[in-house]
Amino acid sequence: MEVNADNFFKAAALDKPRVTNKVGSNVTLINVMQIAGLNTLGISIARIDYAPLGQNPPHTHPRATEILTVLEGTLYVGFVTSNQPAPNRNKFLSKVLNKGDVFVFPAGLIHFQFNPNPHKPAIAIAALSSQNPGAITIANAVFGSDPQISDDVLAKAFQVEKNTIDWLQS
Repeated sequence: MEVNADNFFKAAALDKPRVTNKVGSNVTLINVMQIAGLNTLGISIARIDYAPLGQNPPHTHPRATEILTVLEGTLYVGFVTSNQPAPNRNKFLSKVLNKGDVFVFPAGLIHFQFNPNPHKPAIAIAALSSQNPGAITIANAVFGSDPQISDDVLAKAFQVEKNTIDWLQS
């Protein structure tokens, strides 16, 4: 394969926010699948558009740390630390970010971003420390897998009735 400038370039129409999903966000990821030149470089980038009251729901990147900066608007962000020895508990760390603020989400930890403004959208750019960071959205993975995780398992894990699990999986 002959290497040329196109191996290191991606034309992206990112000037107009496109938020169409139920959680009110749109992630435009540029990774090794879009730019072949990222192969072995260990980086990728994403633009995240948030509708008013929109969120990038709790998720994790199994192969990457994320550093996020707010371009427009305000975001409430946070992550949960890994399991701690008893009697300690997982610690929740959060911050409200404004334009220009930066926040780091360590690799593999559950994190989220939420636009608390009911009237204005928000935009952020995230850089990730992998050319293929992966993403696992927690609610989708736990309650929307195919096939579904047994409601017996989930009811016990969350200490709720089975009908609550059935409702969440529907």
